Amino acid sequence: MNRNDLIAPEDYNIFMEIERYANDENRKALITETEDGQVKELTYPELIKRTNQVGNAFLNSGLKKGDKILIMVPRIFEAYEVYLAALKTGIVIIPCSEMLTKKDLQYRVTHGEVNGVVSYHKYVNAYSELEEYDQLKRFVIGEAVDGWEFLDELKANASDELAIAKTTRDDIAFLPYTSGTTGNPKGVVHTHSWGFAHLKTIAENWLDIQDGDVVWATAAPGWQKWVWSPFLATLGSGATGFIYNGRFKPQKTLSLIRDYGVNVLCSTPTEYRFLSTEENLGDYKFPELRNLLSAGEALNPEVIDIFKNNFGLDVRDGYGQTENTLLLGIMKDTELRPGSMGKPTPGNDVTVIDDDGNPVPVGEVGDIALKIDSPALFREYYKDPERTKASRRGDYYVTGDRAEIDEDGYFWFEGRNDDIIISSGYTIGPHEVEDTIESHPSVLESAVIASPHKVRGNIVKAYIVLRDSVDQSDALIKEIQDFVKERTGAYKYPREIEFIKELPKTTSGKTRRVALRDLDKKSKQ
Repeated sequence: MNRNDLIAPEDYNIFMEIERYANDENRKALITETEDGQVKELTYPELIKRTNQVGNAFLNSGLKKGDKILIMVPRIFEAYEVYLAALKTGIVIIPCSEMLTKKDLQYRVTHGEVNGVVSYHKYVNAYSELEEYDQLKRFVIGEAVDGWEFLDELKANASDELAIAKTTRDDIAFLPYTSGTTGNPKGVVHTHSWGFAHLKTIAENWLDIQDGDVVWATAAPGWQKWVWSPFLATLGSGATGFIYNGRFKPQKTLSLIRDYGVNVLCSTPTEYRFLSTEENLGDYKFPELRNLLSAGEALNPEVIDIFKNNFGLDVRDGYGQTENTLLLGIMKDTELRPGSMGKPTPGNDVTVIDDDGNPVPVGEVGDIALKIDSPALFREYYKDPERTKASRRGDYYVTGDRAEIDEDGYFWFEGRNDDIIISSGYTIGPHEVEDTIESHPSVLESAVIASPHKVRGNIVKAYIVLRDSVDQSDALIKEIQDFVKERTGAYKYPREIEFIKELPKTTSGKTRRVALRDLDKKSKQ
């Protein structure tokens, strides 16, 4: 496969990939099980009819092609219906997790020039104080809420016939926002053509989805990884997507894989680590399971070995970003080398470059970069030409991650340029956490690092300098942790806090995080 194979036709809408299954009454699209054991199924014709009803409800409300809609819905059928309806009508999707704060939502609504919101009924209070609240078209799912249009009712009264909007490959389909690790979050512009390239890259070569497969990709709606695998790759391949709407429990997960005959499992390293600790792991039999995939951060070789020894299957790592697709990975026909990021995915020209934008020699560390003419690369940062330009170096887009390439073409991760923390697959910027900690009245100064963790890969660890009049205590640690939880996404709080007399600094006054990482390492020896 080469670059040209990833280029979509001129007149293209991602929904065309799903529409081909509209008349296959025997093809299951989705199966869901709730935590209390309720099971529901949808065929492709049923899903598409429900999608059409949602799409017509949007259009009847006054939304139109090119408008932007913010979506916050959990792991339920309606998440798929709403996303598909937006694509089919040409409405731009801004995915959002329920973990976002009001500050996060306000920025997305204002910067993204949002026209409408679709929210699960349990999340609607997050929007009440938005400046644009009265101007937004507001749709609620699950239960009726005063001041919101009840989408379940609108859908029931709408036609189940809907034509695909006339979009081109260059029309915007998705506008996900990055985690805001440096400054404000960046709106990442993805066109319909990106969706085509993504499908060719991830569904065929990494997930290796085959006709009739049951695919369980555990990512939650609102994150770009959900768009990648549970949504686009699964439905675009005509596979059956399995959904578990419940809390993660290792034994339950293993039972579901077995009971539903899952063929392809795409999960987080954290989940694999928990599964690997089950004492009776080897007692489970998965005759239908063919592919195990992991993404979000590197999976340690010990866990890979456990699955290989118990089930004869490799857990194949993959690496990508919100701005692109899966860039590196262990493809279905690639030899696994534990600890390696793998090789470039078919059609994507990925290499390691120096500060001048030139590829570096084998064995030399540089910046992981993708050719800017790749169809799988985002078009631009929305309304942000300066940061778009800053992400380019010569002929390449620079990921911000560093690696070296060995003589066989395998990439080996070395670290991040900007001290971003990746914990349980979540991307966390240290500066936001530090700013929040330092707004606590007892704190004088703080610095946040990634501290290695057996299960989560890394956790957020904070080194804190207290004010002179404050005494350190376990109670204060919990107070600061709760303080951060309330003011940022709950996944960002420091799971470990260590009080320190002063932070190590450079001569110019910058915190030396490398010194703190060394200190953390010594404390755990």
